[in-house]
Amino acid sequence: MDIYTTIDSPLGEILLAGDGSVLTRVSFDVTSARAGWRREPGAFAEAERQLGEYFAGDRTTFELPFRTRGSAFHERVWAAVAALPYGTTISYGALAARIGAPADRVRAVGAAVGANPLLLVLPCHRVVAASGALTGYAGGLERKHALLTLEGVLQPQLWSAS
Repeated sequence: MDIYTTIDSPLGEILLAGDGSVLTRVSFDVTSARAGWRREPGAFAEAERQLGEYFAGDRTTFELPFRTRGSAFHERVWAAVAALPYGTTISYGALAARIGAPADRVRAVGAAVGANPLLLVLPCHRVVAASGALTGYAGGLERKHALLTLEGVLQPQLWSAS
């Protein structure tokens, strides 16, 4: 059985879930808590602390135990996303190339990025269109823009959704 809690952030409420020792989900969709999960406020105090530091501009990486469950392809994509440095972006095509996927797998890379169960911890908000436009983010494009602004990639007024 998973446990979960929700925390407040400057971008809205965040769901944290896991088995009590490792995170398995970080989401802006707090309604994604599943039947049978047990709510435990404070269960993920370290994640809450590190996320608070990130939003305050005092943290650029997360040092949290987590586990993902995906296909081998998804896991390769998520590992590459996890390695993206703070304050940078990469295109879906460049991410595909980074994992050795052929060019015709760019959409599959995009789907894997979109299936990321650990928003923020695996910083999929750093993946953008080849043009630099903000596309697809499970937390919404406004949040993607805010996260990239926090990281110094964007200016508050300079973005367009595609």
